[in-house]
Amino acid sequence: MAKKVSSTTVRKPGGPQTADFTRYKIAVLVPCYNEAVAVAKVVKDFRAALPNATIFVFDNNSTDNTAEAARAAGAEVFQEKHQGKGFVVRRMFTDIEADIYVLVDGDATYDAPSASAMIERLLADRLDMVVANRIDSEEAAYRAGHRAGNMLLTGFVAWVFGPAFNDMLSGYRVFSRRFVKSFPVLSGGFEIETELTVHALELGLPAAEIDTPYYARPQGSMSKLNTWRDGFRILRTILALYRAERPLTFFSIIGLVLAAVSIVLAIPIFVTYVETGLVPRFPTAILSMGLMMLASLSAAVGLVLDTVTRGRRETKLLAYLAHRAPGEERRGA
Repeated sequence: MAKKVSSTTVRKPGGPQTADFTRYKIAVLVPCYNEAVAVAKVVKDFRAALPNATIFVFDNNSTDNTAEAARAAGAEVFQEKHQGKGFVVRRMFTDIEADIYVLVDGDATYDAPSASAMIERLLADRLDMVVANRIDSEEAAYRAGHRAGNMLLTGFVAWVFGPAFNDMLSGYRVFSRRFVKSFPVLSGGFEIETELTVHALELGLPAAEIDTPYYARPQGSMSKLNTWRDGFRILRTILALYRAERPLTFFSIIGLVLAAVSIVLAIPIFVTYVETGLVPRFPTAILSMGLMMLASLSAAVGLVLDTVTRGRRETKLLAYLAHRAPGEERRGA
């Protein structure tokens, strides 16, 4: 079982920046696709909340004037041609150099002043990730389908990987440099939040959660998230990550199911053989034997992949440990 992350912390929404972050290089990363209506407000709000931060907007093939609006508001704008939020985050984490990273969606639904409290918590407790737990202040902010899906997926991740966060799919997070530079982004779409969460749980990284306000989108702004399609994609990602990170358990379960079916099929054949010395259902006997062989093979595959997974986990931990803890970047410079 993965190590438990730091317990959820309930904080009141943050106000203007009060702590001294001037000795840290802070990057606010804003992935955008057709957010011309909202992105200027996001940039202005985070410039006011974090005056010393640099705002980076990555435009993902928008068909409106998202890039122009972000640039006019004072952000540094880049383009990412591969469609999908996961591809954008991969490019951001690769190209941007900073001590502290703030990742936020460009739809103006997240509370910019809360970033200060999130960064303070990251530095004070030397965490690697602080997640904004969305507390909707308007009825239209959080659709019922999205809320239910988030709860189900969060519960499933907690069951599979251990205690998780209350808002696993939050798009508002603060990261340390060592998290960002050691995180292998594999997903291409909205599954990226799931991957970020599982990465922290799997390696037992120190993390926390802070309550923040969540607002409705500005009028004229449309959500790109499809409840059913993206929900199934996220669930598929969780299963794929479970197979990759827990191969022994995953393939052992498959092996047990196959072995159980094999035994159920073999019992009548065995009873008949004991009573008459004959095997009248020879095809069934072959099927039973084949299923038991597959069960054994599945268990063997799980053992081999478990060894491979341990090696991959050690490699990720070494990459993680190659960077200094939050709060030490500038102190040791």
